Amino acid sequence: MKTFPLEPIEKASIDELRGLQLKRMKATLAHAYANSPVYRAKFDAAGVHPDDLKTLADLAKFPFTTKKDLRDSYPFGMFAVTREKCARIHASSGTTGKPTVVGYTLKDIDTWATVVARSFRASGARPGDLLHNSYGYGLFTGGLGAHYGAEKLGLTVVPFGGGQTEKQVQLIMDFRPDIITVTPSYMLAIADEFDRQGIDPRSASLRIGIFGAEPWTNDMRVAIEQRMGIDAVDIYGLSEVMGPGVANECVETKDGPTIWEDHFYPEIIHPETGEPVMDGEMGELVFTSLTKEALPIIRYRTRDLTRLLPGTARTMRRMEKITGRSDDMMIIRGVNVFPSQIEELILKRAELAPHYQCILTREGPMDNLRVAVETRPGISPDSIEARASAKLLQHEIKVYVGSSVEIELRAEGGVERSQGKAKRVVDQRKL
Repeated sequence: MKTFPLEPIEKASIDELRGLQLKRMKATLAHAYANSPVYRAKFDAAGVHPDDLKTLADLAKFPFTTKKDLRDSYPFGMFAVTREKCARIHASSGTTGKPTVVGYTLKDIDTWATVVARSFRASGARPGDLLHNSYGYGLFTGGLGAHYGAEKLGLTVVPFGGGQTEKQVQLIMDFRPDIITVTPSYMLAIADEFDRQGIDPRSASLRIGIFGAEPWTNDMRVAIEQRMGIDAVDIYGLSEVMGPGVANECVETKDGPTIWEDHFYPEIIHPETGEPVMDGEMGELVFTSLTKEALPIIRYRTRDLTRLLPGTARTMRRMEKITGRSDDMMIIRGVNVFPSQIEELILKRAELAPHYQCILTREGPMDNLRVAVETRPGISPDSIEARASAKLLQHEIKVYVGSSVEIELRAEGGVERSQGKAKRVVDQRKL
């Protein structure tokens, strides 16, 4: 693969990086306090002032920001610039209440494009490559975030978006893209469409898949790479912090996303106490933006569970691949269960497809988990081999998570396909 020069900050010394972070963090806190009434009130209530930050460790004195803060200040109350100075507005889907609204100045848009371009370059993309962008466009940050970053790197972009899976396959075969950006679950739906059309997915021109917007396991990476014949790398981001491009795996190591620490300062905290934990310890990921103008974000609780690891391909720290969120965790009869744990076991069964949902129900005071999973194409859910595989899966889940579950086998297409983030948990207990 042709080498491509890194930005100086990507290979700077730790001391140089920490010095830049402290300088930018001081400026961010001052900007938020001076220009965002919400942050001024939060800091005053906590008895802290931007001048109290003397070292990076002092950040722990400042209050957390949560999704509730953004919803309570809907739509533009947390902005640190007037709405007129925003070049763009994005928002979350708002499936559990009001959407969280984020704004970007022109400088923010350029910063965002820069970190996405850096992410794509780390993934192995090079100027002149053709990128098929299947992330959704619109208020979701994925489509436009990937688009602007790709153009900044010098890629040719096919702005397809989600859906029309049959046409996605047609254009991939006709346009011969080098790279695809898409959620990993929808990549599997595209791979299924290749098979349906009688085309070997490995015969396509794709060499890199940049996957994000939902947790996915290393087992899922192996499954996608083998099926598509590509390098599958993880891009991480969330709209409240910026969008995609907060962190990205380096294709030469594939050992967890490198956090672009010159723009986003990470912490890991204990999910219940909120106390910071040491690098290497598991906990909840928290981010402070260092260069954002419209919506500086201070100690944002992502709910993603991971740990911070030393840099390898770059000076900056990595985070372990995120396979679960504290708000995705299912508590079944007192046992903590994550969808990624179920996924890991499904992927080990050759008779089962990686399309599944965890369905939660309640009978009296007892919570029950039913796992609906498809059989592989050509294997009937009623077949002896499928039922034997389901029995083994049921046993393995009980051993692994300590709780009995029901396995519901479905034929190909029996589990709802998502064109964006996969809906892994269906909670019917409130109905």
